[in-house]
Amino acid sequence: MPASALMNVMTKAARKAGRTLSRDFGEVEHLQVATKGPADFVSKADLRAEKIIFEELSHARPNYCFLLEEGGIVEGSDKTHRWIIDPLDGTTNFLHGIPHFAISIALERDGELVAGLVYNPVMEELFTAEKGAGAYLNDRRIRVGGRNKLEDAVVVTGIPHRGKSGKEVFIQEMRQVTRSVVGIRRTGSAAVDLSWVAAGRFDGYWERGIQAWDMAAGIVLVREAGGRVTDAQGGDDMLTTGSVVAGNTAISTELQKTIIS
Repeated sequence: MPASALMNVMTKAARKAGRTLSRDFGEVEHLQVATKGPADFVSKADLRAEKIIFEELSHARPNYCFLLEEGGIVEGSDKTHRWIIDPLDGTTNFLHGIPHFAISIALERDGELVAGLVYNPVMEELFTAEKGAGAYLNDRRIRVGGRNKLEDAVVVTGIPHRGKSGKEVFIQEMRQVTRSVVGIRRTGSAAVDLSWVAAGRFDGYWERGIQAWDMAAGIVLVREAGGRVTDAQGGDDMLTTGSVVAGNTAISTELQKTIIS
């Protein structure tokens, strides 16, 4: 189906920023890197991509608010709309030459996520979704996987790295999930994880301690691909709690129960 005016705006911004990320990825050894915290890096590429996305979206929708990973909150006169942006989700992968990273752009309207885009410029994979219009990968309709038993599933998660809290909870959850599934993967990017769940590559995903910009676009993708997304307690407060569980209805329900058992 033809892209909407909104998705055209989002796609234009993502592709423009993606071109700079692709160039920088090819010369990753030359990047100057500043440290934000333990094992958490921000590069010139990250900041440059965010600036491009901000400028493009501001030009197209000049009154909207922003929540940016690097730039923080930018207030606009239209308080009903907010862009939620991660210009480079998977920065550590990027800096190590691992092609699992993505640009993530979501739009929130009156507190509800209504559009999401996840773009990996190296793999040329553009995931898009709007509320009520389905989810797509490069213009091809995608759906969540059809497996209905956790014992048949491959799931993906994030591992708390050095400097992050929550390791004890993660170890307990990993112990529980490992007993129940075929396999567990870790890509290093929540945006990639959620978009791959939407495409049926992974059957389920769970993680704690992540930010709104890590997951906002992916939440729209999974839901529009026919899936279910909740927080760790089974509620709808992912962006505030920083926890997320996703998959088709059967897998996400079973996975959510498993991590809190």
